[in-house]
Amino acid sequence: MPAPRPRVLLIAELCNPDWVSVPLEGWSLYRALAEVADVHLVTHVRNRENILKQGVQEGSRFTALDSTPVEKPLDKVGEVLRGKTGVGWTTATALSALPYYYFEEVLWRRFGPRIEAGEFDLVHRYTPISPTTPSTLAARCKKAGVPFVMGPLNGGLPWPKGFGGARRREKEWLSYVRDVYKLMPFYKSTREHASAILTGSRATRGQVPARWQGKTVYVPENAIDTRRFGTAKSEGPVELPLRVAFVGRFVPYKGMAMLMEAAAPLIREGKVVLEYIGDGQEMANLKAQAAREGIESGVTFAGWVKHHELQGRLAKNHVFGFPSVREFGGAVVCEAMALGLVPIVMDYGGPGEIVSPATGFAIQMGTPEEIVQRVREVLTKLAADPSVIRPMGERARERIFKHFTWEAKAEQVLEVYRWVLGERAQPDWGMPLAD
Repeated sequence: MPAPRPRVLLIAELCNPDWVSVPLEGWSLYRALAEVADVHLVTHVRNRENILKQGVQEGSRFTALDSTPVEKPLDKVGEVLRGKTGVGWTTATALSALPYYYFEEVLWRRFGPRIEAGEFDLVHRYTPISPTTPSTLAARCKKAGVPFVMGPLNGGLPWPKGFGGARRREKEWLSYVRDVYKLMPFYKSTREHASAILTGSRATRGQVPARWQGKTVYVPENAIDTRRFGTAKSEGPVELPLRVAFVGRFVPYKGMAMLMEAAAPLIREGKVVLEYIGDGQEMANLKAQAAREGIESGVTFAGWVKHHELQGRLAKNHVFGFPSVREFGGAVVCEAMALGLVPIVMDYGGPGEIVSPATGFAIQMGTPEEIVQRVREVLTKLAADPSVIRPMGERARERIFKHFTWEAKAEQVLEVYRWVLGERAQPDWGMPLAD
């Protein structure tokens, strides 16, 4: 007889089908898990309306909790410290931890008696994904005899040497003392009482102390929604100029300036064109750089493209240039590979674990000058022999559709559930996942 579907209380404070980044991840995993388990979602009231639009029944399938009374004053503090330019993410994460304590208190008042009564086989806290945000629930679930699963956690990637300027422009002041989070209330008890700790990257796995490694499982953070991405495909003969695309926020650590510098000689030779999709504080600097290099005719700035329109635009390109030097997950890399683009990423953080040697190019970390040279060498190689792009792009698609869909992620998480419920041995898919 097949094992019964586990009854799961899924906590995803960030969970919104109409947003991007972590809120969309929260929604995507919830929807996929609902196909393999009996899941009740607990989320923030800010997500309520958009979840209702998806036809999810409130009360029986999800509950929205309100912790805004504690959040609003801290939001104002965050605006002062971060400004409104989308930087200072370490500061934002630190400020979000305080209202999250309150969110969990509201949650326990609402669901604590049901957890203690055995209505759920396990409790899974999915978002927030930051390893710096503790949980008051792990010890309470342990006392109630209900397994507590957390993650995949992701974050804490150190700033590489040589990028102090980018670090300051990102207003990452707290990153200099980031390990202070280990002194926060409930940091130790969260890990001590959790039944399973899922980590979304090798870097985050390495932050887990040795005494808790035995309960840790590597599950990559990111995946694609096959209904949003993968229906289009980059195809046809690859002819010069190579079409190289970047997608993301225009902030210093994403490496857009290094990509342009690396490509500039090839653009002047008519062998490469660049398309930047996105916007942000670095837009003016990038346009000025293109003018200085004399390559304005070979560089396009598309601005923000709606997510449901992105794959059509991105599929017109051959290569995905994304030399971000501090990327935790790299969902956009999964999306580009799902379209058959050949990725060029840094072998650092999430992208270096998504891209394998057979499916793209993971560039060794170095100084900005070294990275520019290494990216230029890859672009020169591809321009000299573009026939390698389609076979590599097809392998990239295969890798994503095998390991990096939300359906695949839900199956991985389900196996973790089976493990903590005593139905199977601890899963281990390798780190990173093999092709």
